[in-house]
Amino acid sequence: MKKFVLGTRGSQLSISQTNWVISELKKNNPDCDYELKTIVTKGDTDARPLFTIDQKGIFEKEIDKAVANHEIDFAVHSLKDVPSILMDNLVLGCVPKREAVNDIFISKEDHTLKTIPANSIIGTSSLRRAVQVKRKRPDLDVRPIRGNVESRIKKVRDGKFDAIVLAQAGINRIGIDVNHSKLSTIDFPPSPGQGALGIICRADDKETLEMLKTIEDPDSRIAVESERALSTFVESGCRFPIGAHAQVNGANLNLVVVAYSIDGKKLIMVEQSGAKTDPYGLGKSVAEELIQKGVNDLAVDWREKLEKWNK
Repeated sequence: MKKFVLGTRGSQLSISQTNWVISELKKNNPDCDYELKTIVTKGDTDARPLFTIDQKGIFEKEIDKAVANHEIDFAVHSLKDVPSILMDNLVLGCVPKREAVNDIFISKEDHTLKTIPANSIIGTSSLRRAVQVKRKRPDLDVRPIRGNVESRIKKVRDGKFDAIVLAQAGINRIGIDVNHSKLSTIDFPPSPGQGALGIICRADDKETLEMLKTIEDPDSRIAVESERALSTFVESGCRFPIGAHAQVNGANLNLVVVAYSIDGKKLIMVEQSGAKTDPYGLGKSVAEELIQKGVNDLAVDWREKLEKWNK
């Protein structure tokens, strides 16, 4: 029996995601065995808010190094944490079927974003979500929050926050039963790649690549490739608020991208459609239109604004 060793972070969400991948792989590769190794990353040990850390890939770099060094065969990540440019000898080997892409609102009194009282304290780890909340409810007090999904929910139950905003996919994958309200992708377009898993392996490891392709979802791959192409041309991620949502419709691919000024007062929206055979080209075209519309000007004063928001 062929044995593959895979790596992931040690959080409950990461373990749940990885166990799901293993179960799907076993369905399609019954003659293979899988050993899971958990790896501590910089993102797990640095307690600062994510958007204040000037380093891409803080949740995946150490794990991907283990892949590159032949310590493990492949790594399972939340795709939104994976930089668009990988180490030279690594590739995005597989994108399984994508989970829900939308964000959700969880509050102690089962309020929605619309009904929660003014001056309520809202927690989020995402600068994008913070800006989006303030656009809809400028009367709320939005503050950074760290910790895994379970600890964030506990902070709401303990009264440290009145509500939190986080991804639906995480709740679904862990299987947490908690009252929540769904946030529209129109008002809250997600981070590029949100809801999708990205499996990284070595480019020359044909056996692992072939095995991983048995759980690839072509439409999920196409959609996230167009969203991720943006990051190659536009500075985004944890430190610059941008939302992107691509959807496959038959032979076509539609991509909507919204970039926000750091204070949320300005936004630039671009929507384009193209053939689903060229997701990278569509992402590049949208990025070019964003640049033409002045997206880089939105980021000019983000450093000062970040410092003010984090105090």
